Amino acid sequence: MKNKADYEIGYFVLAIMAVLVAVIVAYPLYYVLVASVSNPYDVYAGKTFIKPSGFTLKGYAAVFSDNGLFMGFVNSVKYTILGTAFSVAMLYLCAFPLSVKALPGRKIISIFFIITMYFGGGLIPTYLIVKGTGLINTTAAIIIPGGVAVGNMIIVRSFFENSMPKDLMEAAKIDGASYWRIFLQIIIPLSKPIMAVMLVYSMVAYWNDWFTALIYLPGQAKAPLPLVLRNILIKSSVSAAQASTISGGYAELNKLTEMIKFSSMIVAAIPMLVIYPFVQKYFEKGIMAGAVKG
Repeated sequence: MKNKADYEIGYFVLAIMAVLVAVIVAYPLYYVLVASVSNPYDVYAGKTFIKPSGFTLKGYAAVFSDNGLFMGFVNSVKYTILGTAFSVAMLYLCAFPLSVKALPGRKIISIFFIITMYFGGGLIPTYLIVKGTGLINTTAAIIIPGGVAVGNMIIVRSFFENSMPKDLMEAAKIDGASYWRIFLQIIIPLSKPIMAVMLVYSMVAYWNDWFTALIYLPGQAKAPLPLVLRNILIKSSVSAAQASTISGGYAELNKLTEMIKFSSMIVAAIPMLVIYPFVQKYFEKGIMAGAVKG
C-alpha cells in the first residue's frame, strides 16, 4: 500500500509539473493571440492577461489588406518546401557516409564540418560569394547558403550510428547490396523519426527567415511572408510618425501599429502550428533517438 501511495504522489507531482510547463510554454502565444484582438492601450494597462479587452480585428484587417501578403505567403511556402527538401537531402547525404566507420578520412572530414560551427566567413564574404555565383535575386539564394546545419547533421549521424540495425545492414552487405542501395532501401525507410525532426527544424528555419531575403532579394516580388509583414509594420510605424503633427492622428495610427505587430506574429506562426501535430509522433521519438549518447 505504501508503494502504491508513493506512486500516486509521484504521478500527481509529475502531473502538476507537466501543467506548469504547458502553461509556461503556451501562455506567451495565448497572450499574443489575445493582444492581437484587443485595444493596445488595454494591453499595456495589463487588462488582457486572461481575456481580450476592447475586442477588435483592425490589426488583422490591416495585415490582410496589404496587396503583397498573398504573394509573400506563396513565396514562403515555396521557399519552405524547396529549402526543407534540399536541407534534409543534404543532411542525409552528409550524415550517412560519416556514420560508416570504414569511410577513409572520416574523422578529418568530421572536423572540417565541426569547424564551421564555430568559425564563419561573416556576412560580407558570404554576400560576395552569393553575388559572384550569380544567385542574387534568385530562389537559390534563399535555399543554398543555409542548406546544411552542422548541428542537425551531427544529430542525424548519431541516429544512424546508434539506432540503425547493424545486423540488417551486415546482412544486406553479405547479399551484395551496395552502400547506395542500403541507404535508399534500409536507412531512409527506418529513419522516419529523425527525418520528422529535421523536417520540423528546417521548415521553421526557412519559414521564419526574413533576413536572408532582405540581403539577397532586392525586389518585393520574391519577398517571403515574414519580410512582407515586417514591411507592413515599418510602413505603419512611419505613417504614425508622419501623423504626429495631426491632432489625434498619431494616437490612432500608433494604436493601429501595435495591433499590426501582434497580428503579424499570429499570422506568421499559424502555418507551423498547424503542421506540427501531424509530425509530433515522429518528432518526440526522433529527438530522443538522435541525441548524442555518452
